[in-house]
Amino acid sequence: MMQDNSPTGRTRKATLPMDRQLVGGKYRVVRRIGSGSFGDIYLGVCLKDASEVAIKVERNEAKYPQLAYEAKVYQKLERCPGFPTLKHYGSEEHYKAMVIELLGPSLEELFSICKRRFSMKTVLMLTDQLLCRLESLHNLGFIHRDIKPDNFLMGMGKQDHKLFLIDFGLSKRYVDAESRLHIPIRKDRSLTGTVRYASINAQKGIEQSRRDDLESMCHCLMYFNLGRLPWQGITAASKAQKYEKILEKKCSTKIEDLCKSFPTEFAVVMKYVRCMRFNEDPDYTYMRKLFGLLSRNLNLKYDNIFDWSQLRKQNLERQRERDQVRAREITEARLSLPKKIELSSVLKCSHCVGDVSTDSKRK
Repeated sequence: MMQDNSPTGRTRKATLPMDRQLVGGKYRVVRRIGSGSFGDIYLGVCLKDASEVAIKVERNEAKYPQLAYEAKVYQKLERCPGFPTLKHYGSEEHYKAMVIELLGPSLEELFSICKRRFSMKTVLMLTDQLLCRLESLHNLGFIHRDIKPDNFLMGMGKQDHKLFLIDFGLSKRYVDAESRLHIPIRKDRSLTGTVRYASINAQKGIEQSRRDDLESMCHCLMYFNLGRLPWQGITAASKAQKYEKILEKKCSTKIEDLCKSFPTEFAVVMKYVRCMRFNEDPDYTYMRKLFGLLSRNLNLKYDNIFDWSQLRKQNLERQRERDQVRAREITEARLSLPKKIELSSVLKCSHCVGDVSTDSKRK
């Protein structure tokens, strides 16, 4: 049975045999590290400077190709902070490939590391960056349509505090590029995205707009607060029946009940988002200020020290201790070995043995 955290879409073919493939003449595929909407993702290395990259591939015979479109979205976002840099896009013999900046773990992975619960401080710091990423994307005329923890990754190295939004295979323009007119509302759409985090309107078949990305974000926030959402784990005889049950649960769960154990700001923002009109401009500043005021009232600083930062520090210290113990063990083991016998001595002895055997034969 399909999981409720899997994106809806068309089934992809089996993984391409990509080991050691050369992409774009300078990126060597190392190994598969995951999958996105309609494409597999590989770890790669740049032969020029040995830097690591992420490589997303799509078969040339893909029935519904989308990688070229996704690459164009990345190009549009190249000057916006919090989106990976596009390094290459092109066609190879059997597939198309897109090379982007390699990022760190996803929020879903970090959530598991933190035993499926984030502190209020971590949730609020993430919320501020989540809103910034959605505002940047929306200002360029795109909606994501698959907002979920798996599609938000932390940076690496000096950017390990920065949140990045990825995977634009299901994204769509909500305004015309030339006229800047908003797309019309329709009520005959199938669900695009991940049912667990999808908005109520998206599940009802209503055309998605900016409000739907924001509602999905709110569902992510409550997932981080609660550890699981009330509509998780629902089973049914078919996918259609399961989705219907999930929709019923979403509609019947009052916002006040969903957010009752947490600061009222979460309920206020969710109500605001669910009451938005289809083509209404979201007030991102209002939402950021609301959560910012909450953090100050709780005396929480946006210092980029997340729940996993301390865990990572502890893990590094434990690894350092293990390495030191191992180094001592290796040193002690080496010291306990008998000294090497000089090669010349061995050769000399062998000659002696040879002479003795010869002499004995002569006798």
